[in-house]
Amino acid sequence: MIKFGIIGCGRIAQRFMQGFAAIDDVALVASYSRRAVTVDDFVAKYGGKACYTLEGLLASDIDAVYIATLPDSHAAYSIAALKAGKHVLCEKPATVNLAELDEVLKAVKETGLLFMEGMKPPFYPLYTKLKAYIANDPIGPVGYVRAGSAVADCPPDHPNYTLDLVGGSLMGIGIYEAFLAIDWLGDLQDIQTMGRFGDTGIDMFAIFQTLHTGGYAQLYAGFDMHGKGDALIVGTLGHITIHKNWWNPAKATIDYLDGRSVEINEPFTAGGLNYEIVHFCHLIKSGATESPIIPHQMSRQMIGMIDRARAQVGLVYPSEK
Repeated sequence: MIKFGIIGCGRIAQRFMQGFAAIDDVALVASYSRRAVTVDDFVAKYGGKACYTLEGLLASDIDAVYIATLPDSHAAYSIAALKAGKHVLCEKPATVNLAELDEVLKAVKETGLLFMEGMKPPFYPLYTKLKAYIANDPIGPVGYVRAGSAVADCPPDHPNYTLDLVGGSLMGIGIYEAFLAIDWLGDLQDIQTMGRFGDTGIDMFAIFQTLHTGGYAQLYAGFDMHGKGDALIVGTLGHITIHKNWWNPAKATIDYLDGRSVEINEPFTAGGLNYEIVHFCHLIKSGATESPIIPHQMSRQMIGMIDRARAQVGLVYPSEK
């Protein structure tokens, strides 16, 4: 039985618990939020004990924490948990910037504990089945990726619109596109970014094209237009379409140069976060300090890519000044 504590009891923590309920051999022991009413409501719904200080949570009988707060606090909570002897599963993006992530990874090295960024797409059954399929029936070397999403119905009070809480489309959505490009094309070599700002100082829409060791990507993210949310992965012998919403993948079509078309359908259950939780628990049991699917270097490359994109559009957060 792996005993969890949760830091942050908002929207994503609710979804986490949907997946958590579908897994055996895990238990929610304690939860903490900066707002007492929020943690009280969360515990009333999901069980465990309410903690009103971070120190109280970390002193609880838990093996690991899931950090479900906004990105502005990810690094501080991750380091505190690691130093308290707890494994860490942290929501994406892992930190505000690469410098912060390197501080977290320094704590990982010092403690020998597990740290994993909660980048969910590669753990979904569709994504793993797709990777296995093309290993045996390849589309050839991949040289181009096109992906993105613009979500025009985000509630006006959502933290994504708040500069102090590290909002913006690049951090909230673009980090997913960074994963996809790096996963299929390899290390980032160059990036060109354009962005448009909103009244609250965050990027409302950004488009970025990247050069990687394996080829090119064209990516977008936004909060004031309605985008399709699919992904295209192009090789020399064919191309893959991961249908919307590609980051919660359930359907893909592979079209081959020889005229064949293969469709893969693999629905997900329990909201989808259950798959990354299972993987994280397996890593704890095996004594690993990082995931082979989302290794620390992958997390470094993803946030490093967003750092460079933000620098090009001039998006700086208050904590960075």
